Amino acid sequence: MAVFGDPFRRFILSPTVYRSSPGSTALLDWFESPTAHLFKINVPGYNKEDVKVQVENGNILVIRGEGGKAEFGEGKEKDIVWHVAERNTFGNGKGEFYREIELPEDVKLDHIKAQIDNGVLTVILPKDTTNKPPKLRNINVTSKL
Repeated sequence: MAVFGDPFRRFILSPTVYRSSPGSTALLDWFESPTAHLFKINVPGYNKEDVKVQVENGNILVIRGEGGKAEFGEGKEKDIVWHVAERNTFGNGKGEFYREIELPEDVKLDHIKAQIDNGVLTVILPKDTTNKPPKLRNINVTSKL
């Protein structure tokens, strides 16, 4: 009997979550079904125009949020004194977040979908279920480099 079961090994050996912006409230859940990878990210106060989802460098999913809802109108802010500003960046209502995630090889990059509903961004990454031969590359061994 193995000490660490398959779910543990899959969690430890899963692709790298590269970067997120410091202090980001865009918390991420990543789970996998037999047919897709799913990301759920907290994005309260953002609408679809504020969030950008892209694939860069072939297999890096980049999720950015800019803007967000301001609590107060611009003309009124001069009369406001902030004591604590944890929900917004420096109290200006322009909170931003940034996430980079290395995608597994089995994702169909042309079929990725994203939707915002009730402050949660859901990104669905369908899996390519076709059997592909393993990537194997022979390296020629010589006596001199």
